[in-house]
Amino acid sequence: MVIKTVFMLAIFCVPFAIINTGVVTSSWLLFALYITSGFGMAGIGMSVAHDAIHGAYSKNSKTNTLIGYSLNMIGANARVWKIQHNVLHHTYTNIEHADDDINAPFFLRFSPNAKKYWTHKFQHIYIWFFYGLATISWITTKDFVRINRYHKMGFLIEKNEFRNAVISIAAWKVFYYSFALIMPIIMVDLPWWHVLLAFLCMHFLTGLLISVVFQVAHIMPSSEFPLPNENGLIAGDWSTHQFATTANYAPKSTILSWLIGGLNYQIEHHLLPGICHVHYKELSKIVIETAKEYNLPYNTNQTFLKAIRVHSKMLKQLGNN
Repeated sequence: MVIKTVFMLAIFCVPFAIINTGVVTSSWLLFALYITSGFGMAGIGMSVAHDAIHGAYSKNSKTNTLIGYSLNMIGANARVWKIQHNVLHHTYTNIEHADDDINAPFFLRFSPNAKKYWTHKFQHIYIWFFYGLATISWITTKDFVRINRYHKMGFLIEKNEFRNAVISIAAWKVFYYSFALIMPIIMVDLPWWHVLLAFLCMHFLTGLLISVVFQVAHIMPSSEFPLPNENGLIAGDWSTHQFATTANYAPKSTILSWLIGGLNYQIEHHLLPGICHVHYKELSKIVIETAKEYNLPYNTNQTFLKAIRVHSKMLKQLGNN
């Protein structure tokens, strides 16, 4: 994990260090550096910050908090993500209105329980563009909208906690924009719109990568989309719910698994979110045997590309019936 952390931070930070020295005079080099940083941004989000925010990076809580701030450094926010992902997604996986990962704008339909519009029949075509906008949404409005909604839901209720959270989100975003966009516009001897376009390309790549990696683990034909019980809670036990709503992919791809923080072993991650992802491959052997023993589903696609194809078919299915 330490090696991976250094590697991902370097891929993200070194290109910006080069850009902000003012030595870049070629548009092609500028775009190449921003796109390289985009891979680092995705790597930090999936392979470093994700574990830390789950408390799975280290046994030391202070280390987890510190490493978790790497998500703030790339323009998102650890506090918002912890509520959205750790609390809502991991507790109410694939439950409409409760799981924030499937609560989408009206033009996207991620659940058969969501209201259907005529535009949804085309979502399997246009979804990839909106996946690419995911992190652009994070660095602009999404964190502010969600922290306000979570406050109304009963989170952040201590004195001044909500106010301080909003100030912190704003401060981190100012810091991010300073080195990722404003300084490059000042330092790079190219038209400002070249820099802005390269910045947007970086985020489009990152958003597409992160969205696909997470979505192909849940929005699948094999996944269930259960309704809550009369008390608004999971009907049945939580562990069985995770088996039913989650799918793995590319279990034999060591390189992919290393790059995306073991998120291809999504079942293991959902069952044991407090365990560092470097152990998922070995843990999967135990989980598979346990699933067989209790006659539970253990859904997996053998390759990442197949998972993407099946995910696309599921989106088409959700758009047509």
